[in-house]
Amino acid sequence: MSITPHDERFMAAAIRLSRWHIGRTATNPSVGCLIVREGIIVGRAVTALGGRPHAETQALAEAGALARGATAYVTLEPCSHHGRTPPCAEALIAYGVARVVISVTDPDPRVSGRGIAMLREAGIEVDAGVLEAEGRRSLAAYLTRQTKNRPYVTLKLAVSADGMIGRQGEGQVSITGPLARAQVQALRAETDAILVGIGTAIADDPLLTVRTSGLEAQSPIRIVLDPALALPLTSKLVETAREVPVIVVASEETSLLEAEGLPPSALPGYRGRATGLDPSFEPPTRGEIGKRGDPNSPVSDGDGFALRQDVGQGANPDPISPPVGEMPGRAEGGASPADMDSRRAALEAAGVEVVHCNPYHPEVLLPALATRGISSLLVEGGAKTARLFLEAGLVDRIQLYQAPVVIGERGIESPLDATDIPSGFAHTGTRMFGEDRLDEYERGL
Repeated sequence: MSITPHDERFMAAAIRLSRWHIGRTATNPSVGCLIVREGIIVGRAVTALGGRPHAETQALAEAGALARGATAYVTLEPCSHHGRTPPCAEALIAYGVARVVISVTDPDPRVSGRGIAMLREAGIEVDAGVLEAEGRRSLAAYLTRQTKNRPYVTLKLAVSADGMIGRQGEGQVSITGPLARAQVQALRAETDAILVGIGTAIADDPLLTVRTSGLEAQSPIRIVLDPALALPLTSKLVETAREVPVIVVASEETSLLEAEGLPPSALPGYRGRATGLDPSFEPPTRGEIGKRGDPNSPVSDGDGFALRQDVGQGANPDPISPPVGEMPGRAEGGASPADMDSRRAALEAAGVEVVHCNPYHPEVLLPALATRGISSLLVEGGAKTARLFLEAGLVDRIQLYQAPVVIGERGIESPLDATDIPSGFAHTGTRMFGEDRLDEYERGL
């Protein structure tokens, strides 16, 4: 059967439905499913909070006997493997649906193509690739972690009329208005983790949480690139670390670690937010990340980090120089091994996770975050940190807010503006929030 406007209309509705739980389904993707019989929706569902039950089984249960002979519209290929729940493909077969329309084929090797084959073998008609571009956009975080072994990275910048993102020595400076700031809160709520450099963490003393009423529990994990463990114990991040997780990424400088008698450690256990981490996901403990990798694999660095050659389009394979001004303490001749040990102990006593994974090698850090179940990362703070990810070719989406305010003297120049977006990005839309303009740019998945 050829694809019709009727199919596209229902798939568009399924994609909109799938967005309801983005960022709230742990390591599973947020999938939308509609069961349609004679042009009427008789069942609908989105992947449940925490990742289970899946969308298909919930929609089928709602449709009941009306599912027999109906068409199922699913944004991602139904799973075909036995995990903590039976395969969704089996459920579709058992309920007797006549046709399944799919937007995106699942790249997970346990599923890819197998779900479709299972359905066809049961005599069910299958059409795939309906509104695929839109479907892939809604599944961007999941697809990136599956295919590139790293989180989907969004860079958010708010730029003044004179091209600045802040003013030196003044901490946080409001550039956009309340409508744009509310939109940023919504973005945080659907993102697994948010990252800033230590310079921004000290200068702005941000909370980096979701402050929209009703969405506070959706605050992302907060990550600070902090090579010398300079994050103040009196900072808002440290003071709230027991409420919303904070990860500090410290230097793994060999001489420093050897002096302390410590091996390079890996990211600690992912601490799920209020919706819960997928209970089937078993992250390695501190120092075990190397055991996950194959030292003989061409995409391993020999220590087990999942270093892929394709982590970023246009990624720089050479080590990335630490951004000037983002390395207090030891980089300026300060912190001794004993100082570092004391700082780490104090931060950990306050509930902060301290990890060693070179802060200025995002091609190493991002795969490490992916092993912790982090599928999406928002880079929100610091011109130097923004340049770090841009130069590494590891930004997938740019959200560029442009406001009419003027910063003037001592302004901190934005690492980019609408006239110098890196090659490989396509402009995907413009929206206005009061007087503030948001332009979005994306790389192809």
